[in-house]
Amino acid sequence: MDRLRIIFMGTPEFSVASLDKIYEAGYEIVGVVTAADKPAGRGMQLTESAVKKYALEKNLRILQPEKLKNPKFIEELKSLKADVQIVVAFRMLPEIVWNMPAMGTINLHGSLLPQYRGAAPINWAIINGEKETGVTTFKLQHQIDTGDILLQTKIPIRENETAGTLHDKMKDIGAELLLKTLEELQKGTLKETAQDASSNVIQHAPKIFTETCEIDWNKNTAVIYNLIRGLSPYPTAFTFLQGKKLKIFSVEKESNSEVKEAGKIITDHKSFLKFSTTDGYISLKEIQMEGKRKMKIEDFLRGWRAN
Repeated sequence: MDRLRIIFMGTPEFSVASLDKIYEAGYEIVGVVTAADKPAGRGMQLTESAVKKYALEKNLRILQPEKLKNPKFIEELKSLKADVQIVVAFRMLPEIVWNMPAMGTINLHGSLLPQYRGAAPINWAIINGEKETGVTTFKLQHQIDTGDILLQTKIPIRENETAGTLHDKMKDIGAELLLKTLEELQKGTLKETAQDASSNVIQHAPKIFTETCEIDWNKNTAVIYNLIRGLSPYPTAFTFLQGKKLKIFSVEKESNSEVKEAGKIITDHKSFLKFSTTDGYISLKEIQMEGKRKMKIEDFLRGWRAN
């Protein structure tokens, strides 16, 4: 069989590792579909996606449709005559797009499906205190993240893991899994397994909104600790200090069964600032006060004056 003709769809940095792995393996990438350039920064200048920047470096054909059902875009996709489409961190595709190639469309998802279907699987796995997650390649079908599973790789979640560190591990492990999936697809040895979502302990990974990120100090230490690391470095857990929003990136937890009042601030004004929970303390290590830069807690305390 000749080299597979591949259309790659993705936008953020997470996608680039997979695109690079496929490119370096010598597959024929006939097109790269990514988000349209968007204004960003103080000057609101048009900014290219991470995937587009990579595709430009490699002289790959780039498509940036505003609407995925646009007839002109559909015709252009058809003209590329792809054998298979690869989707990594892109938006939801209409059936006319995902059902186009003879070998279908393969998606890389950041969880062990059917667990953590949805937009934020990395964040929710940590927020929920999971000890293990993984990456899955699967065939796209109508409902989001429900297609037949192709391959999976498990990834342990360490006690101090953050969404950022897990993201970086996952993008590389996911790229390896995607390459293996393509190799087996080309050989004809790939087996599809239907997802079994009949269990009543299926966890979901919906989009994260602002209200999810606000810390409730009336929860226990473990729950708050998991929330903070599951949202670090983005979109970031927060609380309020003297009426101003305080983003919290890094903390340590302390157990103490004698805590009388949750949400109380304890500090020596030099080296530590911690909040009480229902069963201990969360000691802040790296924070960002509204209107200020991100900083270590010691640096923050040098310039902060308690009321």
